[in-house]
Amino acid sequence: MTKSPIKPFYFDVTEAEIDFFAEESKKILKSGRLILGENTTEFEKAFAEYVGTKHAIAVNTGSSGLEIILRLKKAEGTTVLVPTNTNFATVAAVLRVGGEVQYLDMDENTFAPSLQMVKDAVEKGSTPAISGVLWVHIGGVISPEFPEVVKYCHDNGLFVLEDTAHAHGSQINGVQAGNLGDGAAFSFFPTKIMTTFEGGMITLNDDEEDYIARSLRNQGKRGMDFGGLHTDFGNSTRISEVHAVLGRIQLAKLSQMIARRQSCYELITAPLREAGIKFVSTDHMDQAAQYKLMILLPEGKTPKEVKTALAEEDIFLGGTVYEIPCHLQPVFEGVCKGESFPKAEYWCPRHICPPLTSGMTDEEAKIVGDALVRHLS
Repeated sequence: MTKSPIKPFYFDVTEAEIDFFAEESKKILKSGRLILGENTTEFEKAFAEYVGTKHAIAVNTGSSGLEIILRLKKAEGTTVLVPTNTNFATVAAVLRVGGEVQYLDMDENTFAPSLQMVKDAVEKGSTPAISGVLWVHIGGVISPEFPEVVKYCHDNGLFVLEDTAHAHGSQINGVQAGNLGDGAAFSFFPTKIMTTFEGGMITLNDDEEDYIARSLRNQGKRGMDFGGLHTDFGNSTRISEVHAVLGRIQLAKLSQMIARRQSCYELITAPLREAGIKFVSTDHMDQAAQYKLMILLPEGKTPKEVKTALAEEDIFLGGTVYEIPCHLQPVFEGVCKGESFPKAEYWCPRHICPPLTSGMTDEEAKIVGDALVRHLS
């Protein structure tokens, strides 16, 4: 048993930060400016600078962000390639904007599709025609092939959008997630690397797309925060000023939180490497968000068995990414009906994600790594 339970979720906030949040929230309430104020502007400016993009547009959820960037690319009436191993929101965003989804299988080394899978889907074609790819950096892992995927798609006239819900701070070849393709949407859901309670952020480099995205999040009001002229068929997907305050607090310490997660990742995976237990590595990346550590279960081991055994030692596993691929979700029954995606069907229910947070100590990380070896060997 551990000294205290090792849990998969940790809200990283200090007493000083709580005090700052309370004071700033008080100012907002007194000002009466609850949306589209200076906190939203400062948060967007800081986030764009962090990711390295020209623009960042704060929204109420990552899901809203995905829908907006798909609208920018005019995905309606086209087919978009999407990994089947992703969250509901990725697929739902394409369908909500009037697009069709063609699933891609996954490679167990990255939990993302391979370049060859993309090529095969493009060469096979689809009706309606394929317009682009909505890629997902699962667990914060950027596939080493992703830059090649972007080049291949651009060479073939296809857009590449990033679902960066897990990938705050992830970086490869000197470029951050959110700046590798033609637009991205981050999530600030409470379980993510950083949070704004609920919220999301779009990152873009195109001035016109930035202009339209800001309109789409604000009921189609082009070039203005308030007023009665609606030019675009947008929605009310703004972030509040209070949410933006928490975003500023969390972003200021994001590098620190990632560094702590990286240290814990290294301590957890050291005994796994020694024991020959397979997991999705981030060694090829400049920096990884370390949102999730995906460990492949050896033959004969089940998630339930391992989860129960670890819980008896006060080590609690987090949610996987993902146990049920989207093509097997009842809500998407009619999408790619009759098609099989064998890698996802095999590995989605055969992996686990141990606790890995910025609140873990070195001792706890070592305990987790050693316990995994005992129960997976």
